[in-house]
Amino acid sequence: MYDIYVATAVLIIASLIQTSAHWIMHRRFEKMHVITLVLVCVFGGLTLMLQDEMFIKWKPTVINWLFAVAFIGSQFIGKKSLIQRMMSDHMVLPNKIWLHLNIAWTLFFIALGIANLYVVYNFDTETWVNFKLFGLLGLTFVFVVAQSLYVARFIKEPQEEPENDSK
Repeated sequence: MYDIYVATAVLIIASLIQTSAHWIMHRRFEKMHVITLVLVCVFGGLTLMLQDEMFIKWKPTVINWLFAVAFIGSQFIGKKSLIQRMMSDHMVLPNKIWLHLNIAWTLFFIALGIANLYVVYNFDTETWVNFKLFGLLGLTFVFVVAQSLYVARFIKEPQEEPENDSK
């Protein structure tokens, strides 16, 4: 309906509301919300102040590349990778598979960042908005489904407790 500058201002306000509402309801911040809020305020603020939409267009790439750094860095910090920390309460996998997943997510986030820049520099703003909204979401959905199919082969069934028949 409006231009990218109005959308950027709305994004900044919405991010502030989301982070504040979460704080009010849970009395804690989610790292993801805070990272997104900071990047939205910095890149969105630069977009509005300098009237240059390139800053807000770079935000998805920066976020995705920060995620890639976090995923790859997690392999060297602590005993579990980031994906294992997030998912190990829900499934049991061999360590080698956790490593594969962590690397896959790292590469996926790098690829998303590159894809975003490709669209930014080769297409108009309307196409970029549609790609950011539908393309990145679609790619993520396809990646998660592919990852699920890959992981399904390796999931170990939890050990069941033997029933106690002493009555």
